[in-house]
Amino acid sequence: MRLRTARAVYAVVVLVLVLGCWEFVKLVVPEGGVSIGDQRILPRTGDGALPHVWAVVTVLGERDGNGTVGVTLVRTAGFTLGLALLALLIGTVIGVLLAVVMQRFAFVERGLLPYIIVSQTVPLIALAPLVAGWGGKIVIAGEPWRPWMSIAVIASYLAFFPVAVGMLRGLQAPSKASVELLHSYSASWWETLLHLRLPAAVPHLLPALRLAAAASVIGAVVAEISTGTAGGIGRQIIVFSQQATGDASRLYAAVLAAALLGVVVTAVVGVAELALRRYSRPVGAARPAGAAR
Repeated sequence: MRLRTARAVYAVVVLVLVLGCWEFVKLVVPEGGVSIGDQRILPRTGDGALPHVWAVVTVLGERDGNGTVGVTLVRTAGFTLGLALLALLIGTVIGVLLAVVMQRFAFVERGLLPYIIVSQTVPLIALAPLVAGWGGKIVIAGEPWRPWMSIAVIASYLAFFPVAVGMLRGLQAPSKASVELLHSYSASWWETLLHLRLPAAVPHLLPALRLAAAASVIGAVVAEISTGTAGGIGRQIIVFSQQATGDASRLYAAVLAAALLGVVVTAVVGVAELALRRYSRPVGAARPAGAAR
């Protein structure tokens, strides 16, 4: 309990320091920034580039269409949240399946893992139009491909990588002696997977899921912008950036909403960590003193 309280206090202190630095920069740096010759070394600090912290908060109550800016951000963030969670689920399933196959067959790992790594070097902004174009030619059970489906696929493309790599490392974590012990009991590969490798992989999978959660949000936001799909926080950032002529408060509020969206998705992974906490101790880690044997 004390550790959780300390972490919460630490997070609040860091946030206060960041906001204090923000206001300090706005106070001491000229509105036009600082330049040496043609090279700007300090950013502009006018309201059109760096609004006050309280302006970003108060802008949430301004009118925007039929509601307020805050209502608009909640609605669009909810749309992106659903797609990010779907992408996280797809990426997790694909990553786990790939890891299991690579662990089972060494030649698959040698042949496939390099391509999985290289796949992450492809710029997402270049991949998005291709996925949207291919998806437009797909019909599933008589239903045409929807734009949100392209966003989920693109975001899952980022999410599956950390899961696949982390899960593979976890599946390979058990010692040779542990594997041979199960073999001495005539355990099949499937039984070894269920009773040894999967529990051993959990401590490696959970950090990978946190990375995948952040990647799914980033992928969803970038995909919304790249495909021009309306309704999500990514597209709303573009809308507010076009309105930010003299005051960028709305733009920063949208960016903040996207950042908080990543926190929400990561919190969902935290719930999974609580459900799997009995397996969270790495294989071979020391047992706490006084723990039951």
